[in-house]
Amino acid sequence: MKTSPSATGLQGPVRRFVFVTLYELIAIIVSSVLFMAIGLEAGASGVMAVVASTLAIVWNITFNHLFERWEARQTVKGRSVRRRAVHAMGFEGGLALMLIPLMAWWFEVSLWQATWMEAGLLLFFLVYTYAFNWAFDHIFGLPASAQPASLPAA
Repeated sequence: MKTSPSATGLQGPVRRFVFVTLYELIAIIVSSVLFMAIGLEAGASGVMAVVASTLAIVWNITFNHLFERWEARQTVKGRSVRRRAVHAMGFEGGLALMLIPLMAWWFEVSLWQATWMEAGLLLFFLVYTYAFNWAFDHIFGLPASAQPASLPAA
């Protein structure tokens, strides 16, 4: 994606790399703790957190690329509460579809039990994703896709 000459803040591939790295490092730590908090073995919890994070990185890059392509075509720029909520739900919903069968297999539980495990994680991560995106945008600036077009010089 090209950035406009007037785009401010962290942009392009560097933005995506920093975003994904920070997001997933925090996610690995929190996921491991959450798995252990529900009584799962520490080693299995840590491995699952890393595997889930790897899947999430691939999904994050894919989802955010598609989201930003869609966002760039919108006439209303910026990231409203509604747009941020849709972003968070789309990301987490897609990730849940991948993680539920994986957690059922890894922890040797039923799909139903894995769904409840994922539901607990999902509640946390919906809030985390929204808050992380908000904080990231405030620290590093909005991506070019969400910035208003600059007016031509008079």
